[in-house]
Amino acid sequence: MNRRKFFGSAGVLGAGAWFASGPAAHAQTPHGQHHPPKTPFYVPHTYIPIANSDERFPVRRIYCIGRNYAAHAREMGSDPTREPPFFFQKPTDAIQFVKPGTVADHPYPPLTKNYHYEVELVAALHKDGRNVPVEQALDLVYGYSLGLDMTRRDLQRAMGDQKKPWEIGKSFDRSAPIGEIHRVASTGHFTKGRIWLKVNGQMKQDADLNQMIWSVAEQISKLSEAFELFPGDLIYSGTPENVGPVVRGDTIDIHIDGLPDLSVKIV
Repeated sequence: MNRRKFFGSAGVLGAGAWFASGPAAHAQTPHGQHHPPKTPFYVPHTYIPIANSDERFPVRRIYCIGRNYAAHAREMGSDPTREPPFFFQKPTDAIQFVKPGTVADHPYPPLTKNYHYEVELVAALHKDGRNVPVEQALDLVYGYSLGLDMTRRDLQRAMGDQKKPWEIGKSFDRSAPIGEIHRVASTGHFTKGRIWLKVNGQMKQDADLNQMIWSVAEQISKLSEAFELFPGDLIYSGTPENVGPVVRGDTIDIHIDGLPDLSVKIV
């Protein structure tokens, strides 16, 4: 099956559905029906509910942009006026769905003593693209959500100090809490609007989306120079300044104008 047609033809399925990952990923019947190959064991796939719908968004890859707000770049020791955008990835099982109006339990991960929050706008793609011009980039966006890029900061910094990849600080279980996907047709594109995060009711991060160094369109364009983008890709678009630690028992509330607030409790 051609992945370029995946989202439109088989991207949102019912319980027990599986996620195609390549042209030869499964067999096709004479009537065009698709069936998964025989495998020795079952691996669950990652889906996110789509708001006001019984459909689910299938997650293919999770991209994150680093230091995309000038003040945050400075607090992390970088000069935003000279640094081009850079990206890293999280595995699909980093997703933790958080239902609006609830407080989801979020487990404090192992190995860290400095666990940080980062609130972010998330763009969800439904079209493919390579070397996408900025003026066409938003055509790839299916919808938006509100998310957290949770970070084992001590591990990230330790790896950085050793000139080693800091995946262990970013790419772990449930490190990407997220709410429902809201279609662009309902929300429009997010180029401005307040974004904030509170811990135990105290404001910690408070900024405007228009303070991004690289807009969502520019992120998509730049990212597509390095990777061919596909339906099911998520882009976590960076966090404002004042990231900081949480401990067990803390409650995190996050907000972006135009999206439902989300809450998690560290357990």
